[in-house]
Amino acid sequence: MKVVKNAVVKEKAVETVDVEDKGLEELLGKKVLLFCMNYFYAGVLVGVNEKTVLLQNGGIVYETGAFSDGKWKDFQEVGKPLRVYIDKIESYCEGK
Repeated sequence: MKVVKNAVVKEKAVETVDVEDKGLEELLGKKVLLFCMNYFYAGVLVGVNEKTVLLQNGGIVYETGAFSDGKWKDFQEVGKPLRVYIDKIESYCEGK
């Protein structure tokens, strides 16, 4: 993956730096937030394969509230392991 370092105004050279991207695997065992096509999903990432990720204590975040808050404003846990298709994930980050 190339990351822009010291971004500048158009028409000037931009320096790029190679960054190792471990993908979702680097978040195994951590709380994650998955921004998907229709919903946001949160939980502890316990599995990753070519098609799905597996969340423990996973659920749907219907309303986030402020991202700086300690918990989601409206989180509905499904009560069972939750699988999310990787091709539906638009972005992801460590959760709360």
